[in-house]
Amino acid sequence: MLLEEKVKDIIIQVTKVRPEEITNEARLVQDLGVDSFATVELVAAFEAEFDIDIPAEDAEKNDTVGKVINYIRQKVEEKIKK
Repeated sequence: MLLEEKVKDIIIQVTKVRPEEITNEARLVQDLGVDSFATVELVAAFEAEFDIDIPAEDAEKNDTVGKVINYIRQKVEEKIKK
């Protein structure tokens, strides 16, 4: 499964939104209803799935599905380069 698909899959599992709602432009809070508890769940799931660390301030900055995908891709690539 591609990174983008896995990220979207995790968002669907945590938020229980319909798959068609998960677009790269979808805003986590406004469009998908992600609250602070769900944000913590998402961060934990992303960290576990991709073996990365996501600081709280980074989680807050990534407010769309597309930004989350790009951020995780960057973190994974940085990890691979180390």
